[in-house]
Amino acid sequence: MKKSGAFITLVFLFLSSVIGQVPPAPIETIQATVETTPVGPVESTRMTAADVEAFLDGIVPLQLARDDIAGATISIVKDGKVLFSKGYGYADVEKKAPVNPDLTLFRPGSISKLFTWTAVMQLFEQGKLDLDRDVNEYLDFKIPEAFGNPITLKNILSHTPGFEEQIKDLFGGEKSPDLGEYVKTHIPNRIYPPGTVPAYSNYATALAGYIVERVSGQTFDDYISEHIFKPLGMSNSTFAQPLPADLAPNMSSGYVLGSDKPKPFEIVGPYPAGSLSSTAADMSKFMLAHLQQGKLGDGQILKPETVKLMHSRLFGLDDAANAMAYGFYEESRNGHRIIGHGGDTIAFHSDLHLMLDAGVGFFISYNSAGRGQVSGRAILWDAFLNRYFPPPTSNLPASETATNNAASVAGTYMVSRRPEHSLFRIMGLLGHAVVSPNDDGTISVDALKDPNDKPKRWREVAPMRFLDVKGQDSLIFKPDEGGVMQLIIPYPFMTFHRVGFLDNGKLVLTAVGLSLAVMLLTLILWFVAWIVRRHYGGKLELTPRERQLRYLVRGIFALDLIFITALAAMLIHMSSNLDFLSDTGNNWIRVAQVIGVLGVSGTPVLLYNAVYAWMSNRYRIWGKLQATIFALAGIGFLWFVYAGNLLSFTSSF
Repeated sequence: MKKSGAFITLVFLFLSSVIGQVPPAPIETIQATVETTPVGPVESTRMTAADVEAFLDGIVPLQLARDDIAGATISIVKDGKVLFSKGYGYADVEKKAPVNPDLTLFRPGSISKLFTWTAVMQLFEQGKLDLDRDVNEYLDFKIPEAFGNPITLKNILSHTPGFEEQIKDLFGGEKSPDLGEYVKTHIPNRIYPPGTVPAYSNYATALAGYIVERVSGQTFDDYISEHIFKPLGMSNSTFAQPLPADLAPNMSSGYVLGSDKPKPFEIVGPYPAGSLSSTAADMSKFMLAHLQQGKLGDGQILKPETVKLMHSRLFGLDDAANAMAYGFYEESRNGHRIIGHGGDTIAFHSDLHLMLDAGVGFFISYNSAGRGQVSGRAILWDAFLNRYFPPPTSNLPASETATNNAASVAGTYMVSRRPEHSLFRIMGLLGHAVVSPNDDGTISVDALKDPNDKPKRWREVAPMRFLDVKGQDSLIFKPDEGGVMQLIIPYPFMTFHRVGFLDNGKLVLTAVGLSLAVMLLTLILWFVAWIVRRHYGGKLELTPRERQLRYLVRGIFALDLIFITALAAMLIHMSSNLDFLSDTGNNWIRVAQVIGVLGVSGTPVLLYNAVYAWMSNRYRIWGKLQATIFALAGIGFLWFVYAGNLLSFTSSF
């Protein structure tokens, strides 16, 4: 959410997944990576508490001031101990209340999922859950069959159950919904066979939380509190919404900009996926337990063999690509295998990283989105790695097939994580990535940019594997099981598939932009011409059919423009009133869609008008061309509506 405008806010909401799914917006997260091209041997700085504090003190306050962020909390663990823990800025700007890493609660968003996955693995090691069994066997309702294969907990842990993205009731309300009721009434459509395509799913995580309830016989909140928080001494952590009375006074306010008014406490609908409130100190305990074979002091939350399994690779699209572990995802860099998770709400933005071979854990959370064009946490984490774990020297030569392969992978790619059957499919079109070959044999991907907002260049270093020319990230191109070329990015919870003409987002948006311009200009000039004729006493000599077509064409244009205006107004309203993304907004959406149906239904009239103009001797060449332009405008608008699925009359979205 680094661009202005309510529409971009909604794109961020859907694609970056608002409840913390990943480092902020998947695409923007990649572009935020700090460029690091090692040119020779680099010596690491010794990681001491004093050096870490001096290092972070030189960066974080500047970030907060530059990006208008109210506050941040950080904890770092190493070799079984807390190495560093500190708060920066304010938990409450108006009251000038400082962030306290031991007491101030932040909302780490989808880092919450790691607790849900840990609970699943606890029940697995007790023999109460089989990760390869059809999840329907643990439910009191049924996930509808699709593709001939059941969904398993391994699919859910690796974000490969095949669900489309669902945004309804992500946020809103006054308290956590009934979990059983939520998962029964919000079942997304399945758009991929299970175990084949990663497509991040908050619903699937909520489903796993419900399975924890069903199998354990406890509410999700009680289970997590008793079996994770209590053994680890995490006394300042909760999944409860609203917060318990004893923790509420310590909750940090959340902001979009630190200079704005604070946002209300965000109620997360699928709460096992993102409702955790915790302190940096408590998150240190969770990281230490995972780095120490499930043990912290006298508390043991997992057996060593279960921890080893949980941290191992579970699903990857290629051996050379980062993979999903059992809930964690790989984000290896600088020669180290790293696993972790990111998290976002509207206000809070967080990351958790575990360097398994170094015994290091790193947690950071900001209580404001800020105005930065790149992800501050990604910059900070990269700087931390480069200081204490510098990357090895790398001089991989360019591949001999670079030029040919650069041309072969060119095209438009759509993200796998998207709404597919609702009117919000348009967000998938806006999340496309265009791959273009360059004259020097490299490729550029318009969605993947450097901190200067310029597309990165990627050179082929192995067949169909492209390395950032100024960094370490790589892109892999590989046909999927159906033969469609896919773009495998560094984050393994989603991928991109090449699409054809009809789903080419750039072409669709260009077409509808021109179409709407024609419609609006036509209505404006029609009104201007009427005023001019009235002033000078002029009169159009039209046959009854010509007059009828003239009014019908303008009426169709008006309906199309009203439809788009209504949708835009709703998006603007949604950006600051997320309750609208529930049944509350259904009636308004339906009214807009009815207008859209009426407008789109007039497309044949526009085509008939063009044919009539060319066949009539009464029309001059300009009149014939004008009627043709009108027809093309209608076709362009219809293409946009079809590609975006904007007339899907469904209450599930």
